[in-house]
Amino acid sequence: MIKVLEKHPVITICLLVAVMLLPNLHVMQVTIMEARNFITAREMITDNHWLLTTMNGEARYEKPPLPTWLSAISALIFGLKVYALRLPTVFMIMVIGVFTYRLSVSLLQNTAHGLVNACIVITAFYTVGITIEAPWDIYAHGFMMIAIYHLFQLFQKENTYWKHTLIAGICLGFSFLSKGPVSLYALFLPFIFAYAFTYKFKKFRPKTFSIVSVLILMLVIGGWWFIYVRLVDPETFTHITQKETSNWGSYNIRPFYYYWSFFTQSGIWTIPAFIGLLFPYLKTRVRNLKAYKFSLYWTIFAVILLSIIPEKKSRYLMPVLIPLAINTGFYIDYLIQRFKTLQHKKETIPVYFNFGLIASIGVLFPILAYLGLKDKLDGFWFQYIIASVVLFSIGTLIFINLKKKAIKPVFYLTVIFFASIFIVALPLYKAMVPAHYYDISSLKSEAKKQGLNVYGLNAVSPEMLWLYGEILPSINTEDNRLEFPKENSFGLLSNELTASEKQSISAIYTIDFVRTYDINMANDASKKHNSRLVNTYYILTKK
Repeated sequence: MIKVLEKHPVITICLLVAVMLLPNLHVMQVTIMEARNFITAREMITDNHWLLTTMNGEARYEKPPLPTWLSAISALIFGLKVYALRLPTVFMIMVIGVFTYRLSVSLLQNTAHGLVNACIVITAFYTVGITIEAPWDIYAHGFMMIAIYHLFQLFQKENTYWKHTLIAGICLGFSFLSKGPVSLYALFLPFIFAYAFTYKFKKFRPKTFSIVSVLILMLVIGGWWFIYVRLVDPETFTHITQKETSNWGSYNIRPFYYYWSFFTQSGIWTIPAFIGLLFPYLKTRVRNLKAYKFSLYWTIFAVILLSIIPEKKSRYLMPVLIPLAINTGFYIDYLIQRFKTLQHKKETIPVYFNFGLIASIGVLFPILAYLGLKDKLDGFWFQYIIASVVLFSIGTLIFINLKKKAIKPVFYLTVIFFASIFIVALPLYKAMVPAHYYDISSLKSEAKKQGLNVYGLNAVSPEMLWLYGEILPSINTEDNRLEFPKENSFGLLSNELTASEKQSISAIYTIDFVRTYDINMANDASKKHNSRLVNTYYILTKK
């Protein structure tokens, strides 16, 4: 079976991502970043705001529009639903996997090793997690990986590199049009530094015109939208740009060492990733020292550059996972080649611990899931039994092959284990919906039946706005005054009203409480329960 997978690596990567993510793509709750993207896509379709992008009817120029265009086009084809809007992100994971593989093969001249690297990157925790936490990022890094692969070809070849020039320039532009210079800084720049340290820029003068062409293509394709918005709506664009720029040095400030645990973002590959970074240990064990140095430099330079920026978030580390996957692949390749002959416990214990832990989770899943869900399993017994059988079986097979010291089967079983969690265990997420959960998706139709228009107060969250289904006008003004609509009766959606707001409103209107909408997946007593995801709906009638 493994030989078949290795014989068709690109198909294997794409099928793995598709089977892993597509069946339950709609299950997870829409996050705040997704909601912003989805609302903008919806308003592209419903209000024709394709260039001057909006969110809830207001200008949203903070992020370039390419990812939102792709989401909107997918929604036009498959319907304005979460599944369709998330679909392009799955293809971008495929892109990252395929071009990690292709770059690895160029580095190593070894397709089996290249497939290992690709499997690591597409099953790294944050590679998948970022598709719902920050949907713009996966596009920027996906297009950047295409550009990096073709730039590597351009740097290495001595002729016939115009195809690589064209594709690299276009994809650099697409990356910039996805999230500005983020991927240029976090993925491209450390790649350039790593290449300079290892492969050097030999015979570079004949390629000068090609490099200039790449930069011109990038600037034209990546910059035209910014210029267009700056010319058409200069005041708003300038205001938003100044706000975004100030955040870099004043928002989410973290110490320089905040990212030093970056390898933990690879999830199931945390221990192999850490060991892969130990240059003194691996330098005599890898089969291609220069390529190993390249991936190690690329990883370290990426972490250093990200650490310099004062604003830090865990999700900003996602691009580091790409060179880290290539770097980790050297350790996995070493284990595949040599583990059966290893005798020293310092080398074998980390392997047994890492893969044994994953196998244990699979074997214990039926018990752990039952204890975690208990009475919530009513209506979900079938999903629970399927998930338990599948994960228990994979965990058992990992133990069996680990005992045989057959690391290649252990590795691919671990990949299948990760994929199986999304396929068979993720449907149990619906069993975790708490009793207080009440979403807002029916409010629009209910209000229309009553002949009421609904307005927002106190910055209704993007998640609520997405579920509401259309623009929700606000009665807040920029100077925090309340501008009431002309209707004698209307609906009002708000966070908990303050005493001064109640006083201002009750002087003019009778306030009738209708219900509270709470879309938190955490219970009220939990620290994870977010007041931002709670809104109260009132009907106001003029006295």
